[in-house]
Amino acid sequence: MNQAFLDYFRCPASFIDFQLADEHRNGHRPGYFEFGPGLVCYGVARQDGSKETSGAPRDVLEQVRIEGSTCVLPFDPTEVANNLRYERYVDRTPPPLWKSSIRKLYYAMRPVMPVPVRRHFQRQWLKGWKTKPFPQWPVDKTVDRMFETLMRLALQASPEKRIPFVWFWPEGKASCAIMTHDVETAAGLQFAGELMNINESFDIRSSFQIIPDARYTVTEEVLSAIRNRGFEVNVHDLKHDGHLFDNHDKFLESATRINEFAKRFGSKGYRSGVLYRNLEWYDAFNFSYDMSVPNVAHLDPQPGGCCTVMPYFVGDILELPVTTTQDYSLFNVLQTFSQDLWREQISHIMQQHGMVSFIVHPDYLNTSEARDAYRALLHHLSTLRAEAELWIALPREVDSWWRQRNAMKLVPEKNSWRIEGAGSERARIAYATLKNNKLTYQFA
Repeated sequence: MNQAFLDYFRCPASFIDFQLADEHRNGHRPGYFEFGPGLVCYGVARQDGSKETSGAPRDVLEQVRIEGSTCVLPFDPTEVANNLRYERYVDRTPPPLWKSSIRKLYYAMRPVMPVPVRRHFQRQWLKGWKTKPFPQWPVDKTVDRMFETLMRLALQASPEKRIPFVWFWPEGKASCAIMTHDVETAAGLQFAGELMNINESFDIRSSFQIIPDARYTVTEEVLSAIRNRGFEVNVHDLKHDGHLFDNHDKFLESATRINEFAKRFGSKGYRSGVLYRNLEWYDAFNFSYDMSVPNVAHLDPQPGGCCTVMPYFVGDILELPVTTTQDYSLFNVLQTFSQDLWREQISHIMQQHGMVSFIVHPDYLNTSEARDAYRALLHHLSTLRAEAELWIALPREVDSWWRQRNAMKLVPEKNSWRIEGAGSERARIAYATLKNNKLTYQFA
């Protein structure tokens, strides 16, 4: 039950001793509970949890017992983290026939449907999104806050005044950001060159997700034009028709073809169309990383959200979650070109030292207002890179770093510690400490 915490912080296991309360070992059903005021989790927590988030789920923090250097918990943190990251709290009951019929009709008509018409249907479909209590809008950090609470408890139980761990990002950077572009139409693919010009003017490289088997023709010349300028090419679904995850047998057939296109594209990364997903099926993919899980899915057709602003592993695949609102949702659903929401989300994520990830479609930068909004975003990110230690990287670079970090170990050396493992020259040792009972981080 300690593994998810240890993977998150990469601290020595000797500092951590979480144990499950004996009374919890009897069978209970999962539900919502609080682990401190306002920190709503989902899992099995001693007594049966509520299946709803309305009202105030009971707080189990007061049930934690510190016995010597051991923290006795009323729930399994690894189970709860996986429940949230895999979105196992979402109701998987099949939708009524009328709703699935509307969805099929919508995706059949979508390729020829004007954006204003799509926008009308989408606003109707998403009606009530503002009232959803969970995950928490505009950024949900439940997994990260849970691990911070556990670190605070570990420090209270430890005879040491600080716990060393491998800092989250290379060279001690405060946070990370990635920019990605899902190319949905031939017009969007045609605009890719100009979009790269805009990105290069701010010294920001990005990844382009290309639909391999529908909508437009993908040639090696197109792929090379992107790669040769230092940008990245990834696979975007198969046909982008909204049906990839409808049936498991058909999904396996499609996954085989998607893996073949990954070889042809030279791609390590993947993103599904419209962020439809089923992480339980991901073992069929041969990708190093995925970028299909939103942090909060209130404005997406598939509900849920992974409730973390950090990368995490789904089997052997690294998930790089989408932690900000997509440009399409901002421009067309919320109908604003203001930077306010993006900046608020960036602030929340950077306070958590997390990963700020964007989806900006070249297809929807077809107006001066949209392009101005995008340039303003890039300017803000470049300012944060210069003034707030923001690491702006390609997705494949984040994948490489996080895999290296996941294999690193802290080993004692005289009265200090050192990091062992590939890439350790870029890593930094940080210490978690308590100051006025508040968790703080300090570099060695």
